[in-house]
Amino acid sequence: MKLLVWLLCAVSTATFAFPTKPVKVVVPYAAGTGPDVFTRYLSERLSRGWGHQIVVENKPGASGFIAIDGLKAAVPDGHELLIAANGHTAMNPALYRKLPYDPEKDMIPVALTYRTPFFVAVSANGPYQTVPALIAAAKAKPGYVSYGTPYVGSPSHLGSAALEMLAGIQMLHVPFRDQNQAFVSIANGELGWMLSTYASAVPMMKAGRIKLLAIATGERYPSYPDIPTVKEAGGPAGMEVEGWIAFFGPRGIPAEVVKKINADVNANLRMPEVITYMRGAGWEPAPMTPDQLTDLIRRDTRRYADLVARTGARID
Repeated sequence: MKLLVWLLCAVSTATFAFPTKPVKVVVPYAAGTGPDVFTRYLSERLSRGWGHQIVVENKPGASGFIAIDGLKAAVPDGHELLIAANGHTAMNPALYRKLPYDPEKDMIPVALTYRTPFFVAVSANGPYQTVPALIAAAKAKPGYVSYGTPYVGSPSHLGSAALEMLAGIQMLHVPFRDQNQAFVSIANGELGWMLSTYASAVPMMKAGRIKLLAIATGERYPSYPDIPTVKEAGGPAGMEVEGWIAFFGPRGIPAEVVKKINADVNANLRMPEVITYMRGAGWEPAPMTPDQLTDLIRRDTRRYADLVARTGARID
């Protein structure tokens, strides 16, 4: 009997192969944003190891609903994957009374890729050159100072709502389908500010059109020692906003496929050249097992539910 079981396992292992054709990875962000840039970078490396092309498809908008809806309809064999963030998995359940998807059932955690802090980004030549100036303007004219977000329910959105609560101010939320357009609006003086990751802000920073006033972390970040925390910059204490992105598969994806993808992603995240590239762009490599990623999502879901309750930032 033991021999039969061993033979069956050996046959199963010998016949298992993934991928067997090109893989599609859907990204719920516009081309050129931080998550898109990183997904394409990592996909190119995975493609070389897998011997099959990875096609990255951008489906921004609707708080990620469009991209996630596509995942729900995907064949569960691992050849169609989704990149999603903590906003889609841990924040939306608290913000929306009726979600068109179930994060626990429709999105199977496969592999975490990186974690990244958020920064207060403003126009390099605008009226808000310090955090106190931004807060003072919001206090002087409630609902006048505007802030942009890449989508409703994003870490940027909930983090901005937290700043409103902590500073006792009221501002105008302007969600964008294309995060790059939000930066253009900031640079042109049409939008007041935005909570952004470093990677997404880099192009406009290099062009000298926007600047980072502070980082939304409890302590200064090792990668950006010259950028003060929001508290150090004259803002309220307790302002901490983090984002992460991960690979997800559709319901029914085989466990062995999840294990294969997770192992290959983690192997890349541990390579010195990948670590150097990621940290240079503001991404902290975060290899985890699928079970560890599941636990992270559950912890974040509880944490953000509490934050939503305190800020009153519900959407519907």
